[in-house]
Amino acid sequence: MRYAQGRTLTDVERARRERIRLEAVERFEGGEKSREIAAVLRVSERSVERWHQAWPECGKTGVACKGSPGRPRLSDVQIVRLERELERGPLVHGWADQRWTLARVKTLIGRLVLAAAGPAVHRAGRRGGRGMEEGDLAAGKSCAVEHGAWIVFEDEAGQSMTPPRARSWGRIGQTPVVRGRGSGRVSMAGMTCFKLGERSRLIYAIREYRGHKDEPKCFGWRDFRDLVVRARAQLGGPIVLVWDNARIHLTAAKREFIHANAGWLTMFQLPAYAPDLNPTEGIWSLVKRDIGNLTAADLGQVTRVVKHRLKKIHY
Repeated sequence: MRYAQGRTLTDVERARRERIRLEAVERFEGGEKSREIAAVLRVSERSVERWHQAWPECGKTGVACKGSPGRPRLSDVQIVRLERELERGPLVHGWADQRWTLARVKTLIGRLVLAAAGPAVHRAGRRGGRGMEEGDLAAGKSCAVEHGAWIVFEDEAGQSMTPPRARSWGRIGQTPVVRGRGSGRVSMAGMTCFKLGERSRLIYAIREYRGHKDEPKCFGWRDFRDLVVRARAQLGGPIVLVWDNARIHLTAAKREFIHANAGWLTMFQLPAYAPDLNPTEGIWSLVKRDIGNLTAADLGQVTRVVKHRLKKIHY
């Protein structure tokens, strides 16, 4: 490319880039059109139009590059020291898993008494959780208002010994590798509860599966029944329950339980596939973000980390 982009330009390359902008200004003064200028200078027409908008107000000063915001604030010596500490891994610095995020790198730099982290560590990042979108839940809302009930969204998730993959710092060409060891699974069931004028609540249950004989692998319909009963006791009022179409939710025994408790329990089902309508999905996203790249010694460690994270979200 003739008009170089990026954060690693030398001073000579930056000067060459500025000459292209100045040449564009001369062509503006000559009355040439943006499309013609872009073709001659081999830049995008959008860039030329942006320069043309800034040129009438400030002239050449408005067209000049403001400088790359991505130039590192750390010296070469500081970057070498930071890389050395990053290579030692997050465990050495007090984190439970093998994942470097931008927030953790900033904390590390603060501990090393360095300048604030900037684009020198721009490769680190975090992936946002799933959000809640508006859906056709008007019936459930009106029912909850009519009976003074809580709207309760229920969902389930699980986590094995293989950790969720998360973005982390690493040298170019040297991809960090994290391998999960062992068998077993941690099942999670949660309810996010909402009522106008009340603080929102999180009610959850956790179960370990270690592969033992006659040990249930996941939650059964009785477990969900007990969770709903516990939610009613904690919330102290009627419940409008909203959940997905998982097979366990469609059993005859579950429907009989709901019918028998129609005085305080009303059920609505989400569409066939609508994870973004269920805010409890966001809870699992927060939990798994915190255990990304976790190299657990055993299933008990996974359970402890999951419980700690859920309790933190609960509070």
